[in-house]
Amino acid sequence: MKTEWVQVQLKDVVSILGDGLHGTPKYDANGEYYFINGNNLSDGKIVFKSDTKRVDFAEYNKYKKDLNSRTILVSINGTLGNVALYNGEKCVLGKSACYFNVLENVDKQFIRYVVSAEKFRSYLHRFANGTTIKNVSLKAMREYPFLLPPVAEQRTISAVLSALDDKIENNRVINHHLEQMARAIFKSWVVDFEPFGGVMPDNWIVGSLTDIADYRNGLAMQKFRPAEGEVGLPVLKIKELRQGSCDLTAEFCSPNIRADFIVHDGDVIFSWSGSLMVDIWCGGDCGLNQHLFKVTSQKYGKWFYYLWICYHLAQFIALAADKATTMGHIKRDALEKAEVIIPDDDSYCEMSMLLAPIYEQIICNRVENRKLVKLRDVLLPRFMNGELLVKGKKWQEAGGDNV
Repeated sequence: MKTEWVQVQLKDVVSILGDGLHGTPKYDANGEYYFINGNNLSDGKIVFKSDTKRVDFAEYNKYKKDLNSRTILVSINGTLGNVALYNGEKCVLGKSACYFNVLENVDKQFIRYVVSAEKFRSYLHRFANGTTIKNVSLKAMREYPFLLPPVAEQRTISAVLSALDDKIENNRVINHHLEQMARAIFKSWVVDFEPFGGVMPDNWIVGSLTDIADYRNGLAMQKFRPAEGEVGLPVLKIKELRQGSCDLTAEFCSPNIRADFIVHDGDVIFSWSGSLMVDIWCGGDCGLNQHLFKVTSQKYGKWFYYLWICYHLAQFIALAADKATTMGHIKRDALEKAEVIIPDDDSYCEMSMLLAPIYEQIICNRVENRKLVKLRDVLLPRFMNGELLVKGKKWQEAGGDNV
């Protein structure tokens, strides 16, 4: 660590630090302003979900906070440590998040990475109160200690980390557009039959989801823990499928489970119980837990059966909700009853030439993002602790050689 770095507390680098509204505003379904909480903060951005409540201008004006271009938001109640930069979004802040405005002589992006580091999240959990719902006091927030380099070095460090985040976000945007393109092509061919004048060709057939793919249910992984001396595989459950990765809270299973219960990048995974969803997994090797199907086919490409499952997903969700007592689910006969259109071989090959490369690129981008996130998360604590210095375009060990 360089001698110019100084020990500070968060309160030393902000002009104001407060929390959101303690109470419930008057909602307006047509309101222009959103009422957000900690669960609306994700990956440095404010996310407006489909169920996010709205308020009108009068209500917004009554409860608005001193949010501006220097504002950073952090969740401090329930889920701890979600972070977002405020970029002028029309919102009212709820009590499960706090906000602080970074001083002009401090790099805002650097402070964003300070509060995005695992060290900060660990601090929040250590000082959180509550038994069922954890919450962090504003006093604990203000007193968070960290090392602050000179502002020029702050900017250099945040530029390196921002470049990684920008590439990650760019890949996400590209994948979003690729996914929309693929679904439009798929619908055009097998739902609307646009290349054939809106009429299904005579040599195409109607089948079911079970005609085009096999569905391997996962294991009760508590029965397959790693043996002594084994390096375990993370277990893929619904939580991991939803977040797209296995984090430090994931359970582990033996790496010697049967090969067809091991999930690899590019495998299609369908959650048929609890939270119904389907995704192409790109989170690395892991073990398939019960309540998840690993979907494969000896004849058809993953783009084909993945898109057909996506097509029926809303129907499956509604079916599971109707039958739900404690946890909604669907049975295998729902797959057997879900109709699909199967093209003739020549038409299928034409479609595959269009759609297979799209999903190959999507998978490639997602795997790259996983590696970029890992690199960022390795660099982040070392930059924050002053272990790595940035000289020009080189990273250098503090007091050591270039790395």
